[in-house]
Amino acid sequence: MKAIVQDAYGSPDVLELRDIDRPEIGDDEVLVRVHAAGVNPGDWAVMGGLPYIARPVYGLRRPKNAIRGTDVAGTVEAVGTGVTRFRPGDEVFGWCGGLGGAFAEYAAVSEGALAPKPANLSFEQAAAVPMAGLVALQALRDHGNVRAGQKVLINGASGGVGTFAVQIAKALGAEVTGVCSTRNVGMVRSIGADHVIDYTREDFTQKDQRYDFILDNVANHSLSDLRRALTPTGMLVPNGGGFDNHWFASGGRVIGAHVLNRFVGHTLRPFLVSPKLEDLLVLMELTEAGKVTPVIDRTFPLGEAPKAMGHVGGGHARGKVAVTV
Repeated sequence: MKAIVQDAYGSPDVLELRDIDRPEIGDDEVLVRVHAAGVNPGDWAVMGGLPYIARPVYGLRRPKNAIRGTDVAGTVEAVGTGVTRFRPGDEVFGWCGGLGGAFAEYAAVSEGALAPKPANLSFEQAAAVPMAGLVALQALRDHGNVRAGQKVLINGASGGVGTFAVQIAKALGAEVTGVCSTRNVGMVRSIGADHVIDYTREDFTQKDQRYDFILDNVANHSLSDLRRALTPTGMLVPNGGGFDNHWFASGGRVIGAHVLNRFVGHTLRPFLVSPKLEDLLVLMELTEAGKVTPVIDRTFPLGEAPKAMGHVGGGHARGKVAVTV
């Protein structure tokens, strides 16, 4: 089969299209004929071995899993002897374990990491859902306890996580404000934001409006400035940060949030996404009900996966980017 493989850490130039053997599946695994794969900042991080402190997990000198791509959508080709939920021909979506495997014609995926593909989504749309959707869902529902009537602000509303967060917050009944650049104002409004702030013209941390919950996906304001935009008992989830610091990425910001949380009335709650089948099923239901629709910026064929990674790594994708196989 054809797959995007890397032998060393680095820029998208380290990614190569090669012919390799199909993966073998275990008793509880499914062999998926991949039709599309989502591209995430996490894929970019593993490609570059960033932050350096994470290399014991990724692989010290090169990635333990040479194939990039986490989010996957496709058709079941074969199932392990212990698999009971799927059979060949089923259309599925989910995530690959082991920090990669989706940028290929076939992927071995744990049964517990797959759900039936929503019938109203294309494979490209379905592949865009898992990681970004799970981050948004867990940040808002589990950590933020967002509920009807609350005022929620999504900073970075036009990105992968942000576009899901706007729609999920609306599904939870919140009044949603999205923050984005001028070119994305119309798109963020079209996915349900009640209010949209163009950050090139206004600074929401300097306005009088206060929010019950802020999801910060871009880290372009200090924690103290973000707190200024919260209600007295509001909550901030700092999710962004990038990889400018090659050693720790956003680790310093996360530690700062934990420390500050002990001394202020606000709640600052950074977190790591925890992929769970039950949450993937919630996302499936939300998409099938029309409450959440993935926003696709553009798609790239498998052979152009390095370009797809470069586009996402640049930090300006509108919604999600997908690789078609």
